[in-house]
Amino acid sequence: MNSTARREKLRGILAGERCVHPASVFDPLSARIAEELGFEIGMLAGSVASLVVLGEPDLVLLTLTEFAEQAHRICRAGGLPLFVDADHGYGNALNVRRSVEELETAGVAGLSIEDTLLPPPFGRSGKAELTSIEEAVGKLRAGLDARRDRGLVIAGRTSVAATSGLDDLLARATAYAATGVDALFLAGIRSRKELDAVASTVRIPIILGAAKGEIDDTEYLESRGVRICLQGHLPFAAAVSAVYDSLKALRDGSRPEKMGASKDVLNRLSRSQLYDRWMKEFLGRT
Repeated sequence: MNSTARREKLRGILAGERCVHPASVFDPLSARIAEELGFEIGMLAGSVASLVVLGEPDLVLLTLTEFAEQAHRICRAGGLPLFVDADHGYGNALNVRRSVEELETAGVAGLSIEDTLLPPPFGRSGKAELTSIEEAVGKLRAGLDARRDRGLVIAGRTSVAATSGLDDLLARATAYAATGVDALFLAGIRSRKELDAVASTVRIPIILGAAKGEIDDTEYLESRGVRICLQGHLPFAAAVSAVYDSLKALRDGSRPEKMGASKDVLNRLSRSQLYDRWMKEFLGRT
């Protein structure tokens, strides 16, 4: 599946009436597993990418180049449409332009740009801070202007619900929607009052960072225009746990053949049979 088809599929989801849960993926094999299991889209989070590529926490240590390269590896592995968390666009509005260019070239189906003030500035409290609405709008406009394939989805993301009140949430939602972004990505929403207010104010699809408590109801979310809702990043955490436990067991003397995915599963996910055919066809291997 080429980039155009993947982007069309993501746009179809945003234009539909269902709320879809993306697979949290982090490398080519996890994306192939998600596709095999029938997930319609994948999600690469900046926090997960930092752990995978650097083994470091989510403190904006990962560079745009490293993030785009990991996204490209995932995209080339199959046909799963990939939506990525591009954080703050790796700098100011000009950096956002570059981020859109690189991620579009990498083959992603969509990306979000957030209004969090990153990296955390010197001498401030540990509480997340946001850029001004004006700066965030400038970033989104720059990102939209940099887009060459109009099929690429660009979402404006805000975590204002976790840091401020309803008035600020509506002000940012309205301003971001007015830039022409394709969706509004809301992190930190916890009440129906908040989601109801946004849904009655903006007319573009909504993406939620999570649905907990009283908003954890698929029919309700669908009725409020939520088309994508994340479920956390458990697959990567499970993978880390499995690696840790298996290495510990081996270190403690367990028999290695009793652990891990079967050879058949690994061969299928790595497309071993396809490569066998190519070796016969192009290398003359018998």
